[in-house]
Amino acid sequence: MSRGAGRHLVLITGGLLVVVVFAAALLAPLLAPREHSSQTLERRLESPSAEHPLGLDELGRDILSRLLWGARVSLGVGLAVVVLAGGLGTLIGAVAGFVGGRIDGVLMRLCDVVLAFPGILLAIALVAVLGPALRHVVVALVLIGWVSYARLVRGQVLQLRELEFVVAARAGGYPPLRILWRHLLPNVLPVLTVQASLGMAGAVLAEASLSFLGLGIQPPTPSWGAMIDAGRSHLLDAPHLALFPGLAILLTVMGLNFLGDGLVDYLDPRQRRLYERSG
Repeated sequence: MSRGAGRHLVLITGGLLVVVVFAAALLAPLLAPREHSSQTLERRLESPSAEHPLGLDELGRDILSRLLWGARVSLGVGLAVVVLAGGLGTLIGAVAGFVGGRIDGVLMRLCDVVLAFPGILLAIALVAVLGPALRHVVVALVLIGWVSYARLVRGQVLQLRELEFVVAARAGGYPPLRILWRHLLPNVLPVLTVQASLGMAGAVLAEASLSFLGLGIQPPTPSWGAMIDAGRSHLLDAPHLALFPGLAILLTVMGLNFLGDGLVDYLDPRQRRLYERSG
């Protein structure tokens, strides 16, 4: 198999995994065999069976149903963080790169301040101050996630603003906002797409981590991280409680990372030509 074919396989594999996870989340009301909060206490910790393919948890709730509904929480947080952090970071990065000067310096120093703190610890501190709730998780992840988009867009804009078509637009008297919207941002979109895929994987992991610590969405609404936390005390007698939500996180994050890695090569003409020659 050539390198180019291998890269396409990564892209296709990641895309299929992401489509399956999103479809499962969207169709959760139809696919879930039971209500996610329905309890059968006399059958608690039951192993996987034909009636309950992934078994029951410590309260006798169907794990498959909770996984499907938990996918809505994880993917919903991921999408919200990508849209909000991506929009904020793109705006800041575009302004910093296009205007330059003192504004660029102030905005980049702000990025440096945020990057000086470990991301997950800063998110934990923010959610602890705001209170455990799903919207607070989104706010915390947006406040630490915009920096990567801002730095990426700034670097791209710094390169693009010196190209002939941008210089010509400036010489033609076009207003800065039109140059940004019509000439610069469309050329930044491919790298933003890749960053969004990788950023969503990070957001899914971060939400699971915060829910694992009890700082995410509160019971009885299911969350993959909270399900793993609940299964910690049953690793020996009922390992399926933590195993299946862990696999769900693994497949989701792996699919998003595969998709991002594949898009890097697919959206970059230089990489695509390199693989075509090597194949």
